Amino acid sequence: MNNPAIKFTIEEYMAIGESDKRYELIEGELLVTPSPNVEHQRILRRLTDVIERFVEGNDLGEVFFSPLDVILSDTNVVQPDLFFVAKNRLGIITRDNVQGPPDLIVEVLSPSTDARDRQLKRTIYSKYGVKEYWIVDPQARTVEVLRVGPEWTGLALVSVIPEGGTLTTPLLPGLAVPVAVLFSDVH
Repeated sequence: MNNPAIKFTIEEYMAIGESDKRYELIEGELLVTPSPNVEHQRILRRLTDVIERFVEGNDLGEVFFSPLDVILSDTNVVQPDLFFVAKNRLGIITRDNVQGPPDLIVEVLSPSTDARDRQLKRTIYSKYGVKEYWIVDPQARTVEVLRVGPEWTGLALVSVIPEGGTLTTPLLPGLAVPVAVLFSDVH
């Protein structure tokens, strides 16, 4: 007979405290995410720099990057690579974490997190009301844009922006990120 999977609550998750490991709680399952590689961090740094400058320059809200807990429920705590909270929703930000879904979440794929980011996290982000989700794929050198819309439930793929394209979002009107900038000097 198989033992049922051990489930964690938010209280147990918070009891872990600070660690050199990156933990997430997804549907009560405690997941450990390996440290990202250099390529991942370069891409993340470039994208964070562009978005943060734009958001701050236009007083649109706040941008964060991992590790920082985003509490979606008692059994779902994620640490997205990058996320944006709109100015009118800054009340979800507390001293210790973010309590509610960000408006935009970005995950940079790694071989060890590819399936989790594309499937499990997409489902969780849809379930809890994330408005837009970008999946940056260093291998394909693309950014997949998933968005909620009036004609579908949850996050749906609306475009795949290739390396030669420009990344935009209605959440940040006027933002234009050449995708090639993310992948320059990335091997």
